[in-house]
Amino acid sequence: MPQSVEAIVRFYRLIGQARPPQRADRSAAGTLPTRAYRYCEAVASATAFGWWAFPPTDLVLLWDGADIFWQHDGASDWLPLMPSAHFPGFTSLFNAAVPPALHDCAPPFLTALPEAGSLQIWTGLMARTAPGWHLLLRAPANLPASGGFSLYEGIVATDRWFGPLFTNLRFTRTNVPVRLRADFPFLHLQPVQQIAYSDDILSSMEFLGDMRELHDTDWADYRSTIVVPNEDPNRAFGGYAVAARKRRQTTCPATARAD
Repeated sequence: MPQSVEAIVRFYRLIGQARPPQRADRSAAGTLPTRAYRYCEAVASATAFGWWAFPPTDLVLLWDGADIFWQHDGASDWLPLMPSAHFPGFTSLFNAAVPPALHDCAPPFLTALPEAGSLQIWTGLMARTAPGWHLLLRAPANLPASGGFSLYEGIVATDRWFGPLFTNLRFTRTNVPVRLRADFPFLHLQPVQQIAYSDDILSSMEFLGDMRELHDTDWADYRSTIVVPNEDPNRAFGGYAVAARKRRQTTCPATARAD
C-alpha cells in the first residue's frame, strides 16, 4: 500500500451549513445487527462502499397529492414549493462569491418535478472525479430510512459534468410529513468506473441453464466453499470475512487525480 493515494473524488461544498461527505461505515451507523457486522463481509462491504451525503439542514416535506410543502430548520410555517426554492440566504452568498457573469445563477435547493409527487433535492455539494470514474447516487446501502419516500438512483459522469449533486425523491404517501435530518445520511455516493456499465461489459454475460453443465472444477469450488466448512463443527465464525479482509489489505489500489 503506498503511503499516499491521489484522491479519486474531490467534493466542493457550496452551502456552508452542509455536513461534509463522510466515508460510509461498515456498521451502517450502528444499525446493522452485530452478527452481520462481524461475520457477513458481503453486507459490511456493501454498506461501506462509498461516501454518505447529508441534507444541508433539517427538513420536513409534505405532499398532499397535488402540491409539495416544506419546512426548514428554524421555520415555523409550511412553505409551498412553486415550483422551486433556494436554500435560505444562499443566493446572496453565492452572488458575493462567484464571477459577475454567474450572478443570480445559484442552483435551487428544492425543485418540484413535473411528475406528481416527485422532488429534486440538492445536497449543497458539487464533485469532480478522476478520468474514467463516475458517481452512482442512491439511497444509503443497508441503512434504514424514514418512511414516506424513495430515492431514484442515477450515475453522474462527474469526470466531465461539473454541477450540483442532487437526487430525485418520490413520495410514497400523502398528507404525512417526511422528516430528513441534517446529521443522518441521506444519499450514498459510490465510485464506479465508466467501463463497468458500458454496453460491452454488460453484454458479456454467459448463462448455464442446467447444473449438469457445471465442470468438475466448479463442483470442487462448491465443495471447498460450502461443504468443507460445514463439516467442521469447530470452525470459527466469519472465515469468508477474514479471508476477504486479508485479500483487500494486500491489494494496492490504482492512483488517479480528480483534477
